[in-house]
Amino acid sequence: MTTSPSSPEPPSGGPAPSVDVVLPCLDEAAALPWVLRRIPPGWRALVVDNGSTDGSGRVARELGATVVREARRGFGAACHAGLTAATAEIVCFCDCDASLDPSDLVPFVDEVRSGAADLVLGRRRPKGRGAWPPHARAGNAALSLLLRRRTGLRLRDLGPLRAGRREELLALDLTDRRSGYPLEMVVRAADAGLADHRARRGVHPAHRRLQGDRHLARHLPGRPGHEPGAPGAAHTRGGDSVTAPEVTLLVIAKEPRPGRVKTRLTPPFTPEEAAALAEAALADTLDAVARTPARRRVLVLDGAPGPWLPAGVEVVPQCAGGLDERLAGAFAGCDGPALLIGMDTPQVTPELLTVDFADCDAWFGPAVDGGFWALGLADPDPHLLRGVPMSTPRTGAAQRRRLDGLRVRDLPLLRDVDTARDAAAVADAAPDGRFAARLARLTAARR
Repeated sequence: MTTSPSSPEPPSGGPAPSVDVVLPCLDEAAALPWVLRRIPPGWRALVVDNGSTDGSGRVARELGATVVREARRGFGAACHAGLTAATAEIVCFCDCDASLDPSDLVPFVDEVRSGAADLVLGRRRPKGRGAWPPHARAGNAALSLLLRRRTGLRLRDLGPLRAGRREELLALDLTDRRSGYPLEMVVRAADAGLADHRARRGVHPAHRRLQGDRHLARHLPGRPGHEPGAPGAAHTRGGDSVTAPEVTLLVIAKEPRPGRVKTRLTPPFTPEEAAALAEAALADTLDAVARTPARRRVLVLDGAPGPWLPAGVEVVPQCAGGLDERLAGAFAGCDGPALLIGMDTPQVTPELLTVDFADCDAWFGPAVDGGFWALGLADPDPHLLRGVPMSTPRTGAAQRRRLDGLRVRDLPLLRDVDTARDAAAVADAAPDGRFAARLARLTAARR
């Protein structure tokens, strides 16, 4: 039977389900038979068809599932449509790609039903090589750490396998409709007191293992996959922030070709050596970006990408004009909050790039040379950059004045790599990166 979120009905002729399992689905026809066979008896599978083109909805109906259609694309949209369509007291969530076993939800439901927990989350543990790519595991660990700081909950995973009471979940009034839905659920549950460590009841992390070798990273906040996702903003408390993965991370850069990049490093380095240092700096920067939860990761490039480009980073060409026009053009391509950085600060880390706009309109990262290494805008207005004099000792101050009237939060002062002295200082600050290694090799070769 096909239902819609606005008119949920139990399966025709059958008893009301004791538990509803929400299964967000986008082109998972091949995985559905295994997943639906693993739904415990007496529970109802709510397969939310989020625009599948492979007949997933038909397959799910034929296998006895209730199908909910959600036209609006997005992981959060599909999850919330299922939650709205649910009628059981307890609602569970599970991925629909056969990477997670719905039968593992039984102890989750027992925890909720007994009153031991309000919201139970599953901690994923890889079962074999390839089950969880290293970059996804690192990103999830970083996000879990930020959540622990933000909420006080000792979470080690923000996994998609979870269970809670329908009425309590609906009362959280979740607004995200893209990839940040799981994050928003935990943050709002904590704020609502459902995750209070002082009480017996709370958010409880259960343990499980990953099945198979599907790319589960695509369901983590900030990873593209089931949805081209963007979540709602997370909140801040006590000075800690949780990345709102709706933020687009922009890197503006030049292709590292001799004679076109790092010309102030020449001398003492040759143009080829300067280009090699630029490539290493760009690779380190993009690696940090790839490990930071985000809605999108975009390289705004003058030139052509090379083997230094990591997976998951989009490439768009820079527009014509001066640097102010090119920076403005980078922001103009965003339809939501964005943080822009350059290729001159290979010492950046995911922690530095982890920002949200819950209590500010802009982020500003000043540079030692008087410029700026980062600029974040909740509302990416290109006019905030056009006309700012670039590449001067007063560039940072001029750009900061453009933000007058906005609520601005400052990032730490960083050093750009412009001169050989800068290069040595940055390598000392980040000794384990590609840039430091490349500089060490070039310096040793000159002795």
